[in-house]
Amino acid sequence: QVQLVESGGGLVQAGGSLRLSCAASGRAISSYSMGWFRQAPGKEREFVAGISRNIGMTTYKDSVKGRFTISSDNAKNSVYLQMNSLKPGDTAVYYCAADPTGLPGTTLEAYVLWGQGTQVTVSS
Repeated sequence: QVQLVESGGGLVQAGGSLRLSCAASGRAISSYSMGWFRQAPGKEREFVAGISRNIGMTTYKDSVKGRFTISSDNAKNSVYLQMNSLKPGDTAVYYCAADPTGLPGTTLEAYVLWGQGTQVTVSS
């Protein structure tokens, strides 16, 4: 059984950076696309970024373009989210998820595996 485990969250001041990691254990899911979602208190979970690990295609939520970068290391069965120029509005629990198709979806329904989440808090 595959498990996704996120790490790297924390408290950072506005303008700072964090790098989130997501490690898949259990079996290799190199053919899966991977995504990052986030959920702020009182709000719905939303798509942040996705990557096709086979062809390297990436897609982002408009508000994070130019600030966040998603990448993957298939040898380590891991996906990363580099977050720069963080804003208080980025505060949320961030979730890693796996999409069994070759292209990363942008909806929750496209993803079949989820991590437990990691808290990111950006102070002003």
